[in-house]
Amino acid sequence: MSAAVRQPSAWWRLVTEPRSALGLLLVAGLLAMALAGPMLGSYTADAPDFLATLAPPSAAHLLGTDDLGRDVLARIVFGARVSLLVGLASVGGALLVGLPLGLVAGFVGGWTDSVLMRCMDVLLAFPGILLALAITAALGSSLPNTVLAIAVVNLPVLARVARGQALALRRLDYVSAERALGFGEWTILWRCILPNALSPLLVQASVLLASSIITEAYLSFLGLGVQPPTPSWGNMLHDAVGFLDQAPWLAWFPGVAIFGAVLGFNLLGDALRDRLDPRD
Repeated sequence: MSAAVRQPSAWWRLVTEPRSALGLLLVAGLLAMALAGPMLGSYTADAPDFLATLAPPSAAHLLGTDDLGRDVLARIVFGARVSLLVGLASVGGALLVGLPLGLVAGFVGGWTDSVLMRCMDVLLAFPGILLALAITAALGSSLPNTVLAIAVVNLPVLARVARGQALALRRLDYVSAERALGFGEWTILWRCILPNALSPLLVQASVLLASSIITEAYLSFLGLGVQPPTPSWGNMLHDAVGFLDQAPWLAWFPGVAIFGAVLGFNLLGDALRDRLDPRD
C-alpha cells in the first residue's frame, strides 16, 4: 500500500501561495519602512533645502524633492508611520468597543440587541467617508481626531460582525452543554463565544486596516486629516497637485505607497479568511 501524500498545512500555504505571499511581503515592507526606515535614511522628513527644490529622482535624492527641497523618500517613510498609526489605532479602538457591544447584543438578544444595533444602524446610515469628514470638520483637523473619526466609521462594521458570530454560536450544542453544567451566561460568553468569534473579526480587521489607510489619505488630501508639517501620504498628494506638470513624481510615489499598503492588507485579509475557514 502506498503511503498517503501529506498535504501542506494551511499556515504553510499562507506563506507560499503567491497571493498571500505578496500580501505578507507588502505588509512586512510597510512595517519595516515605518519602524526602521527613519534610522536608515540620510535626510529628515521636514528639512528644507531651497537649493534643491523640485529636483528629479537622482543619486542624491532617490525619489526627488518637493517644492521646499524636502526629500520625498524621507517623507514617504515617515508617512508610513502615520498611516500605520492611524490604521492600527482606529481599527484597534473600534474593535475594543465594537467587539463587546456586538457580542452582548447577539448573545443576550431582546431589547438589548435592538437598542445597540439601532445605534449602529444610525452610524451605518451615513457613507463612511462623509461621516469621517463631518467628525473631523466638527472636532478640528489633527491626528487624534482623524483616528477618532475613522474609529467611529469602523465601529458599526465590527460590531455587526461580532453580533452575527454571537447569534450563530449561541445556538450550538457546546453552549447548551455549558448551560447544563451550570455555568453562568457571562462565563459562557467569555469562555465559549468570544474565542470562536475572533477569527472572522481578525479577517475583517485586516480589511478595515486597508480602508482606514485610504480614509486617512483622503482626509489629509482635503486638509482635514494630518496637518503639515507632519508628512502623510494624503497631504503629500495634496501638495503635489500644483506641480503635476513640473514634478509628476511628487504624486507618483505617495500614490504607489498607498496602493501597495492597501493591496498588501487586502491580500493578507483574503489569505487569513482562507486559512481560518473552518471548512479548510
